[in-house]
Parts: sequence; C-alpha cells; structure tokens
Amino acid sequence: MSEASPPPSLIDAERLDAAPLKGAALIKDEVTRLPDRPGVYRMMGEDGEVLYVGKARSLKKRVIQYAQGRFHTQRIAHMVDQTRSMEFVTTRTETDALLLEINLIKQLKPRFNVLLRDDKSFPEIVIRREHPAAQLRKHRGAHTIKGDYFGPFASAYSVNKTLNTLQKAFLLRSCSDSVYESRTRPCMLHQIKRCAAPCTGLISIEDYSGLVDQAEDFLRGRSRAVMQRMSEAMQKASDDMEFEVAARLRDRIRALASVAQETQINPETLEEADVFALHSEGGQACVQVFFFRAGQNWGNRAYFPRVDKSDEDGDIMGAFLGQFYDDKPIPRLILVSIEPAERELLQEAFAQKSGRKVEIGRPQRGEKRQLVDHAHTNAREALGRKMSESSAQSKLLAGVCEAFGLETQPERIEVYDNSHIMGTNAVGGMIVAGPDGFQKSQYRKFNIKSTELTPGDDFGMMKEVLRRRFARLVKEEEEGITGEDSGFARPDLVLVDGGAGQLSAALEIMADLGVDDIPVVGVAKGPDRDAGLERFFIPGKEPFMLEPKSPVLYYLQRLRDEAHRFAIGTHRAKRAIDMKKNPLDEIEGVGPGRKRALLHAFGSARGVSRASVEDLAKVDGVSEALAKRVWDYFRK
Repeated sequence: MSEASPPPSLIDAERLDAAPLKGAALIKDEVTRLPDRPGVYRMMGEDGEVLYVGKARSLKKRVIQYAQGRFHTQRIAHMVDQTRSMEFVTTRTETDALLLEINLIKQLKPRFNVLLRDDKSFPEIVIRREHPAAQLRKHRGAHTIKGDYFGPFASAYSVNKTLNTLQKAFLLRSCSDSVYESRTRPCMLHQIKRCAAPCTGLISIEDYSGLVDQAEDFLRGRSRAVMQRMSEAMQKASDDMEFEVAARLRDRIRALASVAQETQINPETLEEADVFALHSEGGQACVQVFFFRAGQNWGNRAYFPRVDKSDEDGDIMGAFLGQFYDDKPIPRLILVSIEPAERELLQEAFAQKSGRKVEIGRPQRGEKRQLVDHAHTNAREALGRKMSESSAQSKLLAGVCEAFGLETQPERIEVYDNSHIMGTNAVGGMIVAGPDGFQKSQYRKFNIKSTELTPGDDFGMMKEVLRRRFARLVKEEEEGITGEDSGFARPDLVLVDGGAGQLSAALEIMADLGVDDIPVVGVAKGPDRDAGLERFFIPGKEPFMLEPKSPVLYYLQRLRDEAHRFAIGTHRAKRAIDMKKNPLDEIEGVGPGRKRALLHAFGSARGVSRASVEDLAKVDGVSEALAKRVWDYFRK
C-alpha cells in the first residue's frame, strides 16, 4: 500500500522554506553570523556580479542597516533589492579595512561604488645610479631601477619638457648603457650641448658626478642654490677671460630660469603637495589634480570618476583619494577643495602606507587657498566641456543608430583596419569609440600570424583579426566574464574598412563563431578615395551614401581615419623594429658582450660580414669555432 501524499498546502510551504533568500532578508540572515569587528563586505547580484564593496568599523552594526529598510536614496534600495549573496573579510583595524576596500574597488569595479576611471601611472624622472656615469631618463611603473625618482608629472609633455631643461642645464646622458659603451666619438647630443659626453672621456667621471649632484639638488627644490653656484662660476670664468666657458654657463642658467617662466603657477611657500579640487553637477563629477614638487608645478590632469546624483561631494572626494593613491607615492601634504569623508581615517591609512605622517587639509586663506581655487576653476571648466561634448556625442550616436537601422543607440563601436607593405609586417588594428569618445585604453593590435595567407590578402587578414577577437569574446562569455571585467566587451556595432568583400569576410567569421547578432557595416572609400563619397554596406541592403555635409558622416569618417591611423602607426612601429634588428642577434653563441666586441672591431654588421675567419677569431672572446659560425652565417 503506497504512502499517503502530503496535502498541497504543505508542499507549497516546503517549497517556500527552500526558496533562497535575497535582498533585505538575505542581509538580515547574514548579520546573525557577523562579528562586531572591522572588516570589508561585498554585495553580489544574480550572476555573482559584485554590486558594492564597503568597509566598516563593525561589520555587524554596519550591515544590519541595509536590512532595516531606511535608505537615504532609491539607488541604495535598488542595490539591496538586487543582492543575492554576500562575502565578508574581517581585518585587524578599520584602517586595514579601508585599504582593503580601496584595493577591491579598483580590482572589481562594483557598479554602485564611486569609481576612479582612466587611472594610469604617471611618468617620473629617474637618475639611474647603477652605472658610474648616471643616466637621466623617463620612467613609468614600479620603482625597480636603482636610483633617485622624481615626480609624478601629470603628462608626457610635462616630463619631456623638464628632461629637455635638465639636459640643457646639466648635460646628463640619456642614452642606454649599450649605446654608451659602443661610442668611440661624441654623439649629436654633445654637439648641440645636451650632453657632457662622459662616454668618450671629454669629462671625467668625477666632474660628471658633480653635474649629477647639481641636477638632483635642482629636482629636490634647491634650484636657487644651484643657480647661484652657476652664476658665481660664470663670473669667475669671465674674470679669467674664459669666455667660452662663461657662455656655456650662461646658457645653462637660462635653461633653468626658463622653468619658472614657462610654468603658470610656482608657489613660494609650498615645496611638495598634491592639490585636488572637485566640481559635481548633473550626476557627473570632475576632479582636477595639480602636482607640486620642489616648489614647481609639474602639471595637472582632470579625472571624471563614475558617480551617482545621490553621492555627496565629501564621499566622492574620499573615495577618489583612496583609489588614486592605491598605487602611487603619497606626498606629505594633500590639499583639497572639499573635506573628504573620514578624513582622519584616510590620513591614518596613507601614513601607514607611506611610513610617515600625511596631512589632508582644506586651506581657508593665503597662497594654498589660491592654489585650490585655481584647481577648482579648472575642474568646473573641464566638467563643462565634458558635458557639452557628451551631449554632442549622444546626438551623433543617435544619428548612427538611425543611419544603420540599429535597435538601440550604440555604446561601444569597434572599427577594424589592416596595414602592410606588400604583405610584410602585416598588422590589424581595432579602435573603440562610444559616448565618451575614443576609448584608447581599449585599442588593440593584432600581428598577422597565419603563414597560409597570400601576401597582401586583405580579406584573409580581416578574417584572422576578427576570428581572434570574437573567439575570445565567445570564450569569455562562456566563462561568465562580462562587462568591465572582460578584456573585450561585446560591441554594439562593428565597422570594417572596405566594401562588400570585407563585409562578407567579416560576416562569415562571425557566423562561424555564433556572434552573428552583432551589426556589421562596411565603410568603402569613395572614388579616388575622396572623403564625403563613402559608401556603406549593410547585409541585405543596397549600398548607400549619407548626405555630404551630414555630421554623422563626418563622425564615421573620423572613426575610420582613427582606425587607419592606428593600424598604420602599429605597422610602422613593427617595421622600424625589424629594420633595427642586427644580424648578429640571430647567430647562436653571440651574446651582448661578443656582439659589442665584434662591432667595436669592425664598426658594423656589414664590416663583420666582410671579415675573414682569421680576423674574426682575433676578436677578444671569439673562438675559432664561433668565428667559423659567424663567417658561415653571412655566406648563406
């Protein structure tokens, strides 16, 4: 006899009990197991997407607030409603929790956090001390080179201008060690008075080290003392009627003096500080950052963090500062236009990271206040330009949507082009554009690898590029990697440079990969490559043209030209590398030392190729067997 089935009402109750918790109910359940300790919490959505990362002095007291339903904004209520799981990490102190929160926000890019975008490393100047004749050079990234670092500079222009000044004033070498060791006579930089030529002994190492010390003093803010010593030396040379020496010193003094004249703001009472000014409006924000080192303005940069209309200025500034200094050196003084949320905690975290006291201040008067006000003016103007550009960009994208019959306005447009010379050094280029203009961090280059392609086969090159690009997209989507975590986010529109043939090649590959739901358009140049006569190819439609003076046409031309510029630039860089390759690099047994010895002995690779086995064997470090190998290589 079969067992009696439970009544339907009991089955429904069991199903209800088994349903997974979500939203406020989930959070309330998690709180029952949380400790009253500092830590970091993560709120995750349906597919494991990280919605928000936060830190707390007490995890239990902070997280329970989300379950009580009293939210300051609809945005937070929406975030809680989407929460499907949470993760927690306890820390020793609240400062440790803040540092971990900053790191996780930058790594995971949660949707509901204030997020610093376009966060690239800043260029610096390094005086490399590993060589007896110290080298002056530009540097980015980790401080892996032994030497003295100076920076940050806001842009490549700022650091290049300072390097140019230092070369004029202190005559320090910028060449690599291999170039330095191979010189037998002074290079062009010495001829134009940019280098003292320690490589050929025109200046002793002791005297050259004196120039290096002067450059270091200048970069550390002791410019007046350096210029005073130069002025005294110039006067002495003039008194001794050594007028050429006096003239050289005069030129060096002028080079240093030009720094003060070219820089817009050089504070008199501020040696080292970073200045941050925030302006927010209409759900957008701009943070303008100025760098002051050695009493000089080393440039500025505008940032546009991702924010929400409901975010308070203090919260934006606090989140921005934390993420900004996550991987950058921290100065002793940080000046701000808006006091950041949890200022004392930020100061403690920065002091812990840098190993010294760090002050965050909002000046009320004097020169420091003027610097902050100047930065705020720049932030307000930069945001105004950004909002104006965004409005115009939105209209253009709406025009693209209408012209190509797209269902929605494209957020990500990818444009492809190839470049080669008779099939050699072939590369493909992909550029990306969207509501914020060109997204250069998303550009990609593709070295054409296939050995089966006929040289100059543009269709075959395009197929290889698109196959590699969209195969990766398919793989990432299968693994659940999407959005900003993806190396290649899904585009809303693909433009290929070319007509029906290029379009057909693109469609074939995308159909094979199962991504034929992405709109693809071919852009063919007009007769004689005339701009304004482009024809557009869309599957299932006749080729068409846009109005000659249409803003949308100009926009599409800009996209195509940018892809063309990027592909050609990549091709030229690859070709230049190939041209610089030395045949000696391909010979087994010829390392940097023997290569240098052979070039010293015979002047060039061509000279080596003409030498006999006996002459090659006379070179220090070259055995008879290696000499024979080198001789055979050039006789192939």
